[in-house]
Amino acid sequence: MELKWTSKALSDLARLYEFLAPVNKPAAAKAVQALTKASAILPTNPRVGEQLFQFEPREVRRILVGQYEIRYEIQSTIIYVLRLWHTREDR
Repeated sequence: MELKWTSKALSDLARLYEFLAPVNKPAAAKAVQALTKASAILPTNPRVGEQLFQFEPREVRRILVGQYEIRYEIQSTIIYVLRLWHTREDR
């Protein structure tokens, strides 16, 4: 399977980095690396995340990486990373 990031997910990643960087640049970089590394397992393990049935008939799932949530969708042979955020954010 192929992994693709949506523009919103990339914006989320940049926003999280920009939020953390003024306080602690190494921690911001580490958070971004952890999120990208975790999503890299999806092509070989696409159904590792919890399915979110409220999005049916779409197959939207989520994985937690520390205190961050990554939502992704499986469509045929492509996995789209849809959004990501800190779990304390009001979403």
